[in-house]
Amino acid sequence: MARIIDNLNTISKKIDEAKKRTQATQDVTIIAVTKQVSTERAVEAVEAGLNHLGENRPEGLLSKKGEMNNQAIWHYIGSLQSRKVKQVINEIDYLHSLDRFSLAEEINKRAEKTIKCFVQVNVSGEQTKHGLSKEEVIPFIQSLQQFDKIQVVGLMTMAPNTEDETIIRHVFRELKKLQQDVVELNLPFAPCQELSMGMSNDFDIAVEEGATFVRIGTALVG
Repeated sequence: MARIIDNLNTISKKIDEAKKRTQATQDVTIIAVTKQVSTERAVEAVEAGLNHLGENRPEGLLSKKGEMNNQAIWHYIGSLQSRKVKQVINEIDYLHSLDRFSLAEEINKRAEKTIKCFVQVNVSGEQTKHGLSKEEVIPFIQSLQQFDKIQVVGLMTMAPNTEDETIIRHVFRELKKLQQDVVELNLPFAPCQELSMGMSNDFDIAVEEGATFVRIGTALVG
């Protein structure tokens, strides 16, 4: 656990430094992505003070949650197939990958409580990434008004796998602009105050551009 604590201290320091550089004031929640580590490692993360855990497969989520006796807040961060919604939707607190109407229908049908959802946006336009185009986001969110079990708490994106900071920063900045556009709509079911963006290799840039949730695996528990 000492290693996780050391990693957490390093990451927390980088987040604080990023906020200072841009005079940012938002709270930033670290999601410990435990998808490639053991349940024991996930327990260590919680014991180190990381109570937000992220999984990207139903099997991994259900296995870890079943073995862990704690009050972790669970985030589903992977693409979710409609046929697997019933397996996980009542086991999670946040879904980071809402990107189609059929998925929203299934969530609303299966959920026993309101699910906090991030709409996934493919800002970079890469064919290998899931998510809506920027132009599709607002019409999609407006179409969700009929679903009483879905609350759009924010937007999520992934930056391209590149070392070009200019490209990464542009993607995060575009998501922030889009989020502000949604906020201005004043939709009760879509307050959209959060931004889920930034991973192990780019979370500091994401924080500078307004991230409120960062999804960190390798740099934290890997």
